[in-house]
Amino acid sequence: MGSGDPAERARAFDALVRAYWKPVYAHLRLRWHHGPDDASDLTQAFFARAFEKGFFADYDPARALFRTYVKMCLDRFATDAARADRREKRGGKFLRVSLDFEVAEEELRGLLPASGDSVETSFDAAWERNLFGAAVEALESLCERQGRRPYFTVFRRYVLEDDDQGPRPSYAALADELGLSVSNVTNYLAWARREFRALVLEELREVTANGEEFRSEARILLGKDP
Repeated sequence: MGSGDPAERARAFDALVRAYWKPVYAHLRLRWHHGPDDASDLTQAFFARAFEKGFFADYDPARALFRTYVKMCLDRFATDAARADRREKRGGKFLRVSLDFEVAEEELRGLLPASGDSVETSFDAAWERNLFGAAVEALESLCERQGRRPYFTVFRRYVLEDDDQGPRPSYAALADELGLSVSNVTNYLAWARREFRALVLEELREVTANGEEFRSEARILLGKDP
């Protein structure tokens, strides 16, 4: 974000928007009680204003995580917008990242708070979900490019799918279901998990300010040092 190269600065900002637009939208919906239309307008306006005014230029990694700083900037922006009683509908025109608010609204159902306290965690929950979702998409794309589609199928079926009928299938049951050997299921899953972890870290490195913050966030997300 602090690069003097306009192209590099724009690339970094695009990465930031991809990582944070869903958390921003969720926070505006749940914490600030905006409806979908207002929240989508304000989400785009927030990033437009952040880019134009350099909201994040004063970020100090020694004082807070970057996502905490983004949320602080968002709350300040939302407060100013509420005081002015206006929506800046034209603010998102510069954004090159496609923002699918219908998808964000659907995902928001999983973040609806059960208590007042959980409203404050909606931003972080959406941030984590968005980061892991990007890593899943990257893993699927990697498997397609490398001709490893069965690897992703095993990963999705064993790791990602939420089976309301009971616990996740055994390796033997999954092998029978997919027409694979148990050893293939074991190997495919081990490879996919390893690649997924690497992709999570790659996504995380894009949106953290320095090595210390990267390692701190990795410990939070993965439970261990990268």
